Amino acid sequence: MDTKIGFIGLGHMGTPMAKNLLDAGYHLQVYNRTLSKIDELGEGAITKCNSSAAAADGALIVITMLSDDEVLKETVLGENGILKKLPKGALHISMSTISPDTAQLLSDAHKAAGSTYLAAPVFGRPEAAAAKKLWVCVSGDQYAKDLAKPVLENLGQGIVDFGDGAAANVVKIAGNFMIMASMEMMAEAYTLAEKSGVDRLKVAEFFGSTLFNAPIFQNYGRLIANKQYEPVGFKSKLGLKDARLAFKLSQQTETPMPVVNTVHNRLLSAVAKGWGETDWVEGVGRGVCEDAGV
Repeated sequence: MDTKIGFIGLGHMGTPMAKNLLDAGYHLQVYNRTLSKIDELGEGAITKCNSSAAAADGALIVITMLSDDEVLKETVLGENGILKKLPKGALHISMSTISPDTAQLLSDAHKAAGSTYLAAPVFGRPEAAAAKKLWVCVSGDQYAKDLAKPVLENLGQGIVDFGDGAAANVVKIAGNFMIMASMEMMAEAYTLAEKSGVDRLKVAEFFGSTLFNAPIFQNYGRLIANKQYEPVGFKSKLGLKDARLAFKLSQQTETPMPVVNTVHNRLLSAVAKGWGETDWVEGVGRGVCEDAGV
């Protein structure tokens, strides 16, 4: 393909996503703060870049997979940021979990610079990213959606349009809150079963195949029931960041969300105990077990 794509952010999710774009025939101009991570992409049509600006230089599309709002803003607006080199009419696709406020700020900055911004956060763990099984939520103008579509189709099993602005970011925050709340509920239920002398894995298998027959309860339920905390797919410290985003949005919209406080405190406790780099399954599941003395 002729399209050059700038790709910034090779974490647990970004690396398999970049590999899928390489497999699809795109030429990637890649930047990552730890430059050695680029070597993990293997052989392919890759240009290694030493800045975000270099990754955007001459690219029709730039994809960022950066989980921190401040890092993303610096990546776009900073001295060596995307906007320094992104061509007029080009598109920035932001695919991580960020606040709607940050998304709107970046959208406005791109518009002023003559480029376009698309919110496109994804649902799925690294194994889903590798298998092109992500769910992609998008919001923005139609030009951006049309330009992004053939690229996004190489990354996920479905693209769902939520309209304009930062709506997709709201959906992502709401969804991550629901996952956290479900994990807390499962951890408490399965620990209750264990302390009552019932096999927690059998309980998880029963509920995952009957009353709660859905991927979250099947996949996360199995990990929580088995107390299986590796490999790390999504870090507890990132879960805490997302809980903070949900709490902030609840305050801005005057939406009472008492369960947000529960999951926020659970993940805050995990980080305080030094578990920030562990999977959020451990942050929640191990936390519940320790509280219960098992």
